[in-house]
Formats: sequence, C-alpha cells, structure tokens
Amino acid sequence: MGDPKKQKKKYDSPRNPWGSEQISAELQLIGEYGLRNKRELLKARTALSRIRGIARSLLGKEEFERVKLESDFLESLSRKGILPENANIDDVLDLDIKDILERRLQTLTFRKGLAKTIYQARQIISHGHVIIGKSAVSIPSYMVTRKDEPNITLTPELKDKFNPTMKDQEVKIDKAASKPRK
Repeated sequence: MGDPKKQKKKYDSPRNPWGSEQISAELQLIGEYGLRNKRELLKARTALSRIRGIARSLLGKEEFERVKLESDFLESLSRKGILPENANIDDVLDLDIKDILERRLQTLTFRKGLAKTIYQARQIISHGHVIIGKSAVSIPSYMVTRKDEPNITLTPELKDKFNPTMKDQEVKIDKAASKPRK
C-alpha cells in the first residue's frame, strides 16, 4: 500500500503569539466557545483564512471564469451554514472567526438547549451522547452542515436525565450507525 505520509499541522501559528491584546481576545473566545486549548482556535482561524483566500483569488479571475466558480463556492459555504443562501463574495470577506466557531457541534448543542453550559455540551458530545440523524458523533469540533442542524438530539438515555422537555420525542437508532465517529 505504500508508506503512510507524515501528519502535517492543520493550523498556522500566529506571527506574534505574545501580544497582550491578542492573548486576551483569544482567551475570551476560548471561554465563550468552550474550546480546550488555543490549538482549536488556531484551526478555526486557519479555516477562515483559507476560505477568505479562496474568495480573494476568485476576485482576481476573469469575469467569464469567475461566475461559475463563485457560485459553486458560495453554494458550498451556504450548505455548510457559514453564509446565508443569498450571500455574495463580499460577504465571504466579511466573515469573522465567530462565524466558524458557531458551526461547531459543541456550540450548536449548547445553543439548542441540549446542555446547560458550553462545557457540559463538550462533555456529553465526547461521551457519545449526541446524535446527528441516526449516528452518534463524539467530536466536539465537528462542523455541522445546515441540513444536519435540525437533527441534533441526545441519546434516549440522556433525554429524561438532562432535558425533561424532550421526553416525548422518540429517536430510533441504527445499531451499526450509532457507533461514535472518531
């Protein structure tokens, strides 16, 4: 099969990691979104940087070449839930790190009211108690698409324990698909 490739970093480190304003802004985001460490924040910042870089490169292309690529790119971001459906390329350049962090499973679980705190959301996700559709997901940083967002629920064991309002909702789980994704 060949030799496995060496794993590469999935984030770019900042040029000056010791700026006091930058440190305080990062710590505020880490606390607000319940991130485990700065690496998770740097991964989101790198993803945002790549998205904005693609948008800048599209603006530099010829009109006939740009139209198709731009519509596909905007449709992709709309499916991921990062942009609204009627957005244009200028809206991509206005994106903020919070737009990326809002699409994480941990944040959406907390915002839906399935957990009392953002940290409890992280815990129940990593323990495999959150289901998207019919399969359990155990990755708090999982980027939820707009299509999957209404399908986020708790496992039946936790519905009555954490959230008494969800007792009446019934979820049927596929045994093969309910193994946590890793």
